[in-house]
Parts: sequence; C-alpha cells; structure tokens
Amino acid sequence: MSGKVIVIGLTDIGRRACAAISENGNEVIHLGSPSDAELRELLTDDISGVAIMLHNDIESLRYSLTIEHIRPGIRLFVAIFDRSVRHELERMIPNCFIASPAYVASPTIIASMITGHHAIKRTGPTANLSWETIDLDNETARFAPFRVSGQMKRQRISAYLSGQLRTYDFASRALLTGLFALMAMLITDAAILHQHLPIPEAFYSAAAVISGVTAPELPHETWQFLQSGTFMLLTIIFVAMFGAGVVNHILQGRRVGIVGRRVVPKRHHVVIVGLGQVGIRLCKELKLLKVPVVAIEHDENARGVLFARDMNIPVVIGNASDVRTLRRANLSGAKALLAMTSSEQENISVAVAARTLLPEIPISLRAGTNDAIEETKSLFSIGTVTDVNGLTAAYVASSLLDQTPKVIIPRSSKFALVTEENHVQMKAMPGRCDCH
Repeated sequence: MSGKVIVIGLTDIGRRACAAISENGNEVIHLGSPSDAELRELLTDDISGVAIMLHNDIESLRYSLTIEHIRPGIRLFVAIFDRSVRHELERMIPNCFIASPAYVASPTIIASMITGHHAIKRTGPTANLSWETIDLDNETARFAPFRVSGQMKRQRISAYLSGQLRTYDFASRALLTGLFALMAMLITDAAILHQHLPIPEAFYSAAAVISGVTAPELPHETWQFLQSGTFMLLTIIFVAMFGAGVVNHILQGRRVGIVGRRVVPKRHHVVIVGLGQVGIRLCKELKLLKVPVVAIEHDENARGVLFARDMNIPVVIGNASDVRTLRRANLSGAKALLAMTSSEQENISVAVAARTLLPEIPISLRAGTNDAIEETKSLFSIGTVTDVNGLTAAYVASSLLDQTPKVIIPRSSKFALVTEENHVQMKAMPGRCDCH
C-alpha cells in the first residue's frame, strides 16, 4: 500500500510502529493526542491508513469512531486490550484491524517454553478449541494440528492434586497447623473417651470440649487430668491460629486456595510474573492448553489480579526478584518461568533471581533491544528474550501496508513474518523513530 500513514500515540509501540512503516518507504505522520479538528484537516485522500497505538482503550475507541466518521472505510489498525471494547469496535467498524501486544507475542512465547515449536496458534473459538503449530523451514512455514496430549492432561491432574492442603505463606501455615492440630486433638480425645462411652457419645463429648460448649466429665485417672487440662489449653492456641488463618484468607481476597483449583501446584506448572495484558493473555492460553499456571504480581490492586482469580489461577503477591517469593510459587517444580512485566529491568532481575535458585529452568523474559538487555545477554544467557513491542510494531506495519500476517516469529535480532499463504519474510526488528 502506498500513500501516507498516520500513527497516533507517543508510546514505545507507537514510535516503533512509526519506524517500521517508514522503513517500508511510506511517509508517516506521527501524532501524540490530536484534536478532532486536527484529524479532520489531516485525513485527506492521500492518507491510506491509520494506526492507533495508545494504552487507554476508551481513548482508542473514541479516536477510531472519529476517524471512521471523517474517512469511512479507511484502513485502520487499533491496539485494544479489553475484550468488551474490542468486540464493540469490531461490530461498529468492520474495516478495523484489532490486536494487542499480548495477541501478537503469545503464540511464540508459549511455544518456545511448552511445546518446542516456533509458534502455536489457536485456530478456533474458545467454545471449540483447536490449535496448530508453526515451524519455519527456510522460506516456508510448516503447519500441523496440535492436540493436548494425554501426558499433559495427567500432569495437570497431578499438579492440582499435589497442591491440595499445602501451605504457601505464614497465614496458610497457621491455618493448616491449627486445623490439623484440632483434628488430631479431637480424634485423640474421642479415642480416650471411647474406652467408657459409645463412639457417637465419645465424638460428641470431644467436639464439645474443643468448641468450648461444655466442660468434660471428671476423668478417673491422674494422667487423664493432665491430658484433659493440656488439651483445653492447647485448644485456645490452635483455635486462635486457625481463626487467624481463615480471616487472613478471606481479607486477602482468596487469591490462593488451600483446596480446590486455585492451589499452588507442587510440579508441572508455569510461573508467570506480571499480570498486565501480556501476562493475563498467557495465563488464559496456557489454561486452555491444560497447563497449570501460578502468577506473581507485586501490586495486589492490579486489575489483572481480579481477572486471574476469575480464571481460578492462583496469584502470589510479592516481589518476584526475591527468591522467597519464587519459592512460594514452587518454582523448583515448575516447567518454565515467564517474566512478562512492563519493566525490562524488573524482568531481568526476576530472571537473575530464578537462575540463582534454579540454573536449568527455561526462562522467557519480555524485553527490547536496549543497551541493558544486550549487556546482560553478553554476560550470560539468562533466558529467551521476546521483544513484544518490536513484534507488535512489525505486525502493525504489515497489517497497514500489505496484509495481516498469520504469525510473527522472532529470530535473534530479526523476525519471520508468516503470511496466510505460508510464505516467510525475514525482516530486521524495527527500531524507534525520533519524531518527538
């Protein structure tokens, strides 16, 4: 496609999309937050497409509607994160291409860590799940259907079973310690009383003592005086521990369960650090692939925490660059670690901490191509680096100028653009413009 292209957004993805489109020989008008009057003046017939690269979905939606009103049918690409906003935009503007960095990068991140292929892509809707794997072979791409294997299903069941009734922090240890201690005291007391009473009466009497409803009958032997008195005093301690653990579990939003599907597995799971748009997308795709997931997020009020809880994904709140937080997520039994926060420095810190704890664990971290990343990679291999912003910018440029690619696969400092006709185009990863 020839002609001028407008890019809206001074974000990193916007700058890189501007550079990617310019590298294809097209003239780019790069804007920050233009007014409606500015757009009306700029959207002349020589403008062939518009890319909206903003972090605010509502603002992106408003710009999209405005542009469609001024230039109906113009080729439009919008980075949208929220599903409801995306569906509404697709309904109102059929000629709009919508994708997010999470959508563009997740096929290669998941494949590199889980399946061993270059990419894995969902081909059907959530209600009718189907996947295909993509592997590069010189100038062509090989596609093959993918099904969740029986081994993956068995590992998922084993992961959930291994996480039942396991502690993950001090509060959960207090809860389970209090619970098991009270149960042990109940059984022991009932067994002793069963020497003189039937089983139902012995159980009732023991439960009444532990709950503090009534006092026990006076024992007949001296050692029973000591045992009953000790149990009554210990009951005060263990009831307090159990109650404190329950209250903490409720007040903390039930982000991690003691039993059920929201437990922290002991093995066969993937640890995802960061519950932004990329992290949430990876959580969803891995869950659909029957791979257990544990998320780590430092901000307990982050929007992604609520999304993860709705998907029954356990969320550990803490600093993932601290090995103690990684231990709480049972990193020692994990298949892989995905560091997907929006901060490159934080992702590097997480990867270094994980390498210190487990030198052999597969690690994928979200990062760009700045000096810090290159220097770290030159010291030692800390993991597979995915330039999410660069892949998104390349996806935007291809969608606006040629056709929407089927998948984009990173290859060192380049990327492979796979078309719907299974052709492969190798290109350099886009840089950043210096428009502003």
